[in-house]
Amino acid sequence: MSTLALLVVLLLVLVVVLVVGAAAYLVHRHPDLATPVLVATGVAAVLVACIVPIAVR
Repeated sequence: MSTLALLVVLLLVLVVVLVVGAAAYLVHRHPDLATPVLVATGVAAVLVACIVPIAVR
């Protein structure tokens, strides 16, 4: 992989971690919404489902 591709992958990982952390924090502050682990896992799964087909191409 080229350096540019590795940098893009690193940035995507950082964005995914940021979004998952934000969702887990939001649910943690409002526990009546859902359990934090379930929501964080769901958000991560949706992001991965959107990003992987693009990255594989």
